[in-house]
Amino acid sequence: MVTALATPLVENLGRGALAILAYATLGVLLLIIGFYVIDLAIPGKLRDLIKSERNPNATMLTSSGLAAVGFIVAASIWSSGGALHEGLLATLVFGLVGIAVQTVAMLLLDQITGISVRDLVKEPELQPGTRLLAVTHLVLGLITAVAVL
Repeated sequence: MVTALATPLVENLGRGALAILAYATLGVLLLIIGFYVIDLAIPGKLRDLIKSERNPNATMLTSSGLAAVGFIVAASIWSSGGALHEGLLATLVFGLVGIAVQTVAMLLLDQITGISVRDLVKEPELQPGTRLLAVTHLVLGLITAVAVL
């Protein structure tokens, strides 16, 4: 009796662990893509700006952009309803669209507000424009995430 009950449990745990591994791998891949897209928009090497120069503006913009990608990935997983293959594909597509939307929004805000990301990351102190752009990243991530649901 115990063996008969354990088999479905083991199968469910195995499927669940595989789904976690697949979604986590895809999530990390999307975060890496997001990092490199942000790196393209910022002068200099983003890794050096954060690690060596300890630039708070580059750090906040990167953190908010990656958090937004995380919102989108989480919403995509939630909306998959347990269908692994469809969920992974939806997560990939929605994640890439979210990264694109954030990039376009950052460029548009640069033009509309005159707040240049390139100028912000040259500043050694945290700037008000950085806070504005960081909140914009998070809000766009939430909007995209809710649209997925």
